[in-house]
Amino acid sequence: MAGQLDPELLLENLDPEQQAAAKSLVGPTCILAGAGTGKTRTVTHRIAYGIAKGYYSANRVLALTYTNRAAGELRARLRQLGVGAVTVKTFHAAALSQLEYFWPQFAGVPAPTVLESKARLIAKVAEERQIRLDTGGVRDLASEIEWRKFSMLSLAEYAELAPTRPKVAGLSPGKNVELQTAYEDAKIKAQRVDWEDVLVLTLGMLRAEPRALAHVQQQYRFFTVDEYQDISPLQHALLDVWLGSRSDLCVVGDPNQTIYSFTGASSTYLQNFANTYPDATVIQLTRNYRSTQQIVNFANRLTEDTGFVEPLQSQGEAGLAPRTISFATIQDECSAVAAAIKNKLALGIKASDVAVLYRVNGQSEAMENALAQAGVDYQVRGGERFFNRVEIQAAIRALRAEAISPTDKPLFQAVSEICRSLGWQTQPPSEPGVLREKWESLNSLLAITDELPAEATLAEFAAELDERQRSQHEPVKAAVTLSTIHAAKGLEWEIVHLIGLTEGYLPISYAQTEAEIREERRLLYVAITRARREVTLTWAKRDATSHRDREPSRFFNALLARG
Repeated sequence: MAGQLDPELLLENLDPEQQAAAKSLVGPTCILAGAGTGKTRTVTHRIAYGIAKGYYSANRVLALTYTNRAAGELRARLRQLGVGAVTVKTFHAAALSQLEYFWPQFAGVPAPTVLESKARLIAKVAEERQIRLDTGGVRDLASEIEWRKFSMLSLAEYAELAPTRPKVAGLSPGKNVELQTAYEDAKIKAQRVDWEDVLVLTLGMLRAEPRALAHVQQQYRFFTVDEYQDISPLQHALLDVWLGSRSDLCVVGDPNQTIYSFTGASSTYLQNFANTYPDATVIQLTRNYRSTQQIVNFANRLTEDTGFVEPLQSQGEAGLAPRTISFATIQDECSAVAAAIKNKLALGIKASDVAVLYRVNGQSEAMENALAQAGVDYQVRGGERFFNRVEIQAAIRALRAEAISPTDKPLFQAVSEICRSLGWQTQPPSEPGVLREKWESLNSLLAITDELPAEATLAEFAAELDERQRSQHEPVKAAVTLSTIHAAKGLEWEIVHLIGLTEGYLPISYAQTEAEIREERRLLYVAITRARREVTLTWAKRDATSHRDREPSRFFNALLARG
């Protein structure tokens, strides 16, 4: 593969800082990559350049991400560069594959099965103890379990710490620990593990079994870690074991986008990287290619006092100034946002280029109602999975059956014929509803053919879909996106509306300490930098669930100080 790649051609379209990062091939490298600075482009070209120059063997590179979607995107970009043999996995997926491979050898039985739903088991043990937890409470307790395990705390250690932790789901510290203990007991009884256990067990196995550790360290020699500001103590311990005494590690991150402390993530490892590795090459990417100058300058006001990284510099046009608008009620706010979106769509803006972001899931309902009344199609991130849809599963079954027999048909023709047999046609149904949703799903499936080489076969397409299904790398639907800010991390849109920006939502009511408030501020920074061309920030005085007035987010003071 290295002989087929022109190393210098790979660097041709990178800016000077991106080139410097791509050329730093040996030893520890830290890339401080601000929002929209071409982080994924830099990382993929660095890997491809290292392979083209003969520094790396593709099968000995392991690129680690935190989400399946990020892994899917990284994998697709590397394939486009001709280095598809590189292993790209989430921390969890990499650990699970090692656990499943080695566990039978050392334990004599198959590796434990991963729980399908942590929430379901939590709800069950709570019900058995007559402790009432609503959906939000179950989710909060699941997050606290994840924080405990990512922080590498035993139940006994956590029990000592519990009284100092923020109250979880309204439970007393004692009830909190009781439910966590019951959850662990029920999990063991069911002979299941959760995803955090996968990391814990893999770490323990590699530390206890020198043969397994030698095998893994022989397999992977060069490591790249994306979103390094989000690494937890548990993930870092596992990475240390994988590395051993070696230091061929490239980390990429942005401390200004640290928004997962509640799961145990810490930007300390990123900020201390140069101290951990005194010979490290540290490169800052500050040229923002995503957003207009007005949006970048606006977002920079939220990071002026951080000091660790340089402010972003937009490479785009001046653009429109971000707007902040207040409304009397939440209904007024959402109706106005829906009307603004409808006007943009009428002007030819694609629905998939528009997003509405908010702090918590509960804020979506009023927005969904407003968009529905305006006749605007939308999708909620975290809703029904693309690959779980009936028509997509039927299409995949048909593709697999068709792929068994060789065909001379071009890929697009073969796939479109299968989609037509399931109800797809060239023009979409005119009315919204079930038929329109089915058409959009099949159309999105068909659009994936454009991302593969022209000579790709039906069997290769089916394999691509299998990989995307495993990694939850789903196509973008032709609809306005509704999402929490956390779930929008790593994504971007032409136009972004940030709604519900009041005290109690951003910052969230339970953010009390200075560190927690700083994280909420970073969350708003992440939200603003999702926008390419336009961003609007709105808030409403009257809360839908009470008769008291809300106050605008305190962060407006920083944003509007020089507005």
